[in-house]
Amino acid sequence: MVEVVKNGHSFYVRGMPKVTEEHRANRRLEIVHAARKCVIEHGFHKTTMADVIRESGLSAGAVYGYFKSKDEIVAAIADDALSSIDELFEGILATEAPLTPAAAVQATLEHVIQIADLKGGDLTRVAIQAWAEALHNDAIMATASSKYRILREHFEAVARRAQADGTVDPDADPQQIAQVLFGLLPGFVLQRLLLGDVTPEGYVAGLSALLSPRQPKPV
Repeated sequence: MVEVVKNGHSFYVRGMPKVTEEHRANRRLEIVHAARKCVIEHGFHKTTMADVIRESGLSAGAVYGYFKSKDEIVAAIADDALSSIDELFEGILATEAPLTPAAAVQATLEHVIQIADLKGGDLTRVAIQAWAEALHNDAIMATASSKYRILREHFEAVARRAQADGTVDPDADPQQIAQVLFGLLPGFVLQRLLLGDVTPEGYVAGLSALLSPRQPKPV
């Protein structure tokens, strides 16, 4: 309550409720989850701000108070999907055993599966649509490039750690290794969604077999 003094008399009126940062963060997340569901069900191009507003159950003013456009919401979806990636790689790099790129890839793919199983729909479906949209949408391109460069830098850190542990050639270029490790992720996501027969364990087993040196059979 707020006290208002007028002509020597006190009056009490109800003040505006204080909106906490936690409340704002939760409301913002509600909108992001609603948008993600719309994109998964209808596709990126067919999803409109009106769809997001309807799915969220909020007023148009409330939604636009957090996001001015669909592009901003897509960027927020990417942030939501990759919000735990730093923590993931901190765990990967903290292992005491010698680190191998294959082990890092498997941990990352298992994380992808966890993201795909989040409540509200498979985020990897949104990712594929965002990849295509980025080719002719500068805002989406900027968001995707920024996020994926960070992810590739994490793989570069993995490569350098593996070199220090003796599991990767110390003379190899860590940036080139990171490019290859990063490139494995879209292949896994596409096969999982389109073919449905890949697993992190099988994918990494194939990678390990491919990279394992063997002597050719004598002719």
